[in-house]
Amino acid sequence: MNAKLSKYIEEILTKEINEERKIILQSLIDFIQEKVRYQKAININFICTHNSRRSHLAQIWAQTASSHFNILNVNCYSGGTEATALFPKVIEILANAGFESWKLSENENPVYAIKYAENALPIIGFSKKYDDVFNPVSDFAAIMTCSQADGGCPFIPGAEKRIPITFEDPKIADNTSEQNEIYEERSLQIATEMFYVFSKISKNEN
Repeated sequence: MNAKLSKYIEEILTKEINEERKIILQSLIDFIQEKVRYQKAININFICTHNSRRSHLAQIWAQTASSHFNILNVNCYSGGTEATALFPKVIEILANAGFESWKLSENENPVYAIKYAENALPIIGFSKKYDDVFNPVSDFAAIMTCSQADGGCPFIPGAEKRIPITFEDPKIADNTSEQNEIYEERSLQIATEMFYVFSKISKNEN
């Protein structure tokens, strides 16, 4: 990882998580640990209503955290109950943290390549439904990152486990003087929690 992102990760690792959130995150820890124990692929699909903000942040930070802690065979995805577009502010906030990104297409739903390390495959970011062909169809954990998607999708076809880990929507700050601050806060919260999750995974269990 580049120096800027490495420094940002150092900050993440100093952050505390309250006990209530730790309880919420434990189901995801258990899912990952079970897969590691049996040396199976770890497929995680982060799902939000529009697949435009929180679900992308969670996907990208979780993939980065798995690499940081050297947890192998982790594949992170994201999707929505409908497709819209990846909100550009998300790319800007990730760049501030040290990610590199490229816009691969120019349309109403642009496609981005996002890299956290020089030798890592880029994460492909664009808005899509959770059952898009880009995403897994079985043997994955469905992580519901917003209360609307959590309430509106009680059943996710193919999901091995459905886990609500919801975050407040930074969209509430759009077109206000607090937009940057709110997006930075949400990205940092999601990053901190994803790094906490992967820090709890033991690679030596049989």
